[in-house]
Amino acid sequence: MGESHLIGLDYGSESARGVLIAVRSGAVVATHTYTYTHGVMSSAVPDGTTMPSGWALQDASDYEEAAAAILGALGRGRTVRGIGLGVTASSPLPAMGDGTPLSRPHPGMPHAYVKLWKHAAAQVQADRISARGGDHLADVGGRLSANSLLAKAAEMAEEAPILWAEAERFIEAGDWLAWRLTSRETRSAAFAAYKAGWRAGFGYPADIVPGLDAKLGEVHPVGTAAGALTPAWRERTGIGGEAVVAVPVIDSHTVVPATGAVEGGTLVAALGTSAVYLLLDDVGRPLPTGIEGRTLGGVVPGLWCHEAGQAAFGDVLGWFVRAFPRGAGVEDSFANYDAAAAALAPGEAGVVALDWWNGNRVPHGDARLSGLLAGMTLRTTAVDLYRALLESLCFGARAVVDRFTDGGLPVERVVMTSGLSLASPLLMQIMADVLGRDVAVPRRAQLTAVGGAIHAAVSCGVARDYGEAARRFGAWNTILYRPDPAAGARYDTLYRAYRTLGDAPATRDAMHVLRAATAHQIV
Repeated sequence: MGESHLIGLDYGSESARGVLIAVRSGAVVATHTYTYTHGVMSSAVPDGTTMPSGWALQDASDYEEAAAAILGALGRGRTVRGIGLGVTASSPLPAMGDGTPLSRPHPGMPHAYVKLWKHAAAQVQADRISARGGDHLADVGGRLSANSLLAKAAEMAEEAPILWAEAERFIEAGDWLAWRLTSRETRSAAFAAYKAGWRAGFGYPADIVPGLDAKLGEVHPVGTAAGALTPAWRERTGIGGEAVVAVPVIDSHTVVPATGAVEGGTLVAALGTSAVYLLLDDVGRPLPTGIEGRTLGGVVPGLWCHEAGQAAFGDVLGWFVRAFPRGAGVEDSFANYDAAAAALAPGEAGVVALDWWNGNRVPHGDARLSGLLAGMTLRTTAVDLYRALLESLCFGARAVVDRFTDGGLPVERVVMTSGLSLASPLLMQIMADVLGRDVAVPRRAQLTAVGGAIHAAVSCGVARDYGEAARRFGAWNTILYRPDPAAGARYDTLYRAYRTLGDAPATRDAMHVLRAATAHQIV
């Protein structure tokens, strides 16, 4: 009998990645990456129609193209037991009743496209919904983020009412992709709970956005099957076997079981273009002040998971090395900046930054906030600024961890994952020093996609539960970064400056003024 396989897909902001895992050995035997044709559309849609600042859209056609390319490259001629999906969220799109995205009949209308997680233009609607109050806000700290399905639906309903009326579905990109692959519409409990206010036993919140209820759908738990790959997709990709498609999960969340984290007290960070911090807990404790959300079973069945994050992480460093290159290309610039910054001692540059380059998630939940560099002089160098940006990302992480522990949640183990955790040992050492904790970094690459394969393993019955799936297919070989107490003491001083700047209302007021000065509306 031939080898059978699992496929895990990781849909990020700029590209999608896939891994092929052999069921018997648990080894990754192939990988494939597909860069989206349209990327992130922040200034105009493909026909040239422009958008105001704060917008971030994607074309759903890119997701299908990526699925065809990756599934074909990995699965053609192979027996595939299960396919798992991790997709950025909240990234909803309007669609017809058969799943056709509204962007196809309306290519010149920005509201017809996927609103990517980083779409910040719905902050006004998020604030308005939050001000109304309601039980649905209990598990999101009493306030809604612009990165939520509800806020983005409200924005579309208000600004494009004719298009909103035409839309028969408003659906997360991950759920939409599973629908296309299986011809069966399902809604993942992960997306519904974290991004749309859904609660088991209560459903979605009512009367938030006119007409939204009819555009949603039945919610299915994580770890179950959305359906099997359709004959059309089997022909397109050459995949054989059961090919059960798992109910999708938020991309950063899929990484949790892949690290072996299937017990309470483990904090898992996914450090990508943005950063997400996921703290598992086997007790349903109250949501700490400033933390964004919690749900039961949305990441690993049977466990509570508190979520928080930074709206920009790798994006900050990517912006800097492109704006101020220090090499022939982006990779060279990263390597050269890292090497030069490693020669600086903590605090040597005298510069402190706020990591809010794409808004702030914790503790303010405000997409209108922006980045800040303080302490510059005529002696400040580009390397000084780069080092300050690295440190600011770690200070943002510490602000999250402090909120967890101040709220009574145990943080017993810290795991950092995704590209930057392996690409920058300097960043990980600074992280350990700033947190004052050991930081474990799994050595396995493409861990988010591996997590998708673990969800597939449970959904198709290859593994009986997440504990078994994590042991068989997850990453157990780690790099351990231990904190340096002397560096930590210096970072305590810098962190106090970071908190002073970030906690000051005058800082945020000034940022709001600057944002308002650049804002304009679609004509």
